Amino acid sequence: MRAVFLLTLGLAAACQRSEQATPEVSSARGGGSGGQPPAGAAAGSGGTPVGPSATAPAIATTPVSSPSCVVPLPDEALPQATPAANCPAEPATSPPELGRGYITFVEAPGTPRVGVEIADSNSERERGLMYRTSMPEDQGMLFSWADERVRTFWMHNTCLPLDMLFIDKQGFIAGIVEQVPVLNDAPRSVACPVAHVLELNAGYARSHGLKPGTRVTFE
Repeated sequence: MRAVFLLTLGLAAACQRSEQATPEVSSARGGGSGGQPPAGAAAGSGGTPVGPSATAPAIATTPVSSPSCVVPLPDEALPQATPAANCPAEPATSPPELGRGYITFVEAPGTPRVGVEIADSNSERERGLMYRTSMPEDQGMLFSWADERVRTFWMHNTCLPLDMLFIDKQGFIAGIVEQVPVLNDAPRSVACPVAHVLELNAGYARSHGLKPGTRVTFE
């Protein structure tokens, strides 16, 4: 199993927002789709993130004190999404073995902390949380890349409703997509370049006071 990576408060220096790449489709929400990309997705994405497999970003020497791009959370909460009544059968091939770590929401009430599985290669991101029918409340999956760009996710073969937290290289939450419904191929994203997307059980973000613009730590 890969060693757990460490990303402190000041993860890699702020990226050049003017050099934003074409939006990238990371399949299944969970992260893997294994199927055709949503309409309008970048050519060649097909549920597989565009570009080379990523490694953990380098730690920044000069962290910033505020995010450069934030999409506010709506005032009204969405209705609670429900798990799939019938989940597609899992393929015979075993899911990839993932590295593990922790994320702490240092600026949220009570400083909640979740354990995460780390999907930072193409095959791991393609599989993501597909076919799973349960996930502990204090667990999630972190999708990680070396670069920042707009990331687009979908829920192909994903049976758990999710909250998606889009996180930049500095560790700031750029935006949150809440209550994402299951088995749904509609693209989901926020209009900010990010290097990480954290998937948690639907409802976790709002119930724990998580907001765009606040910082997290990774370990």
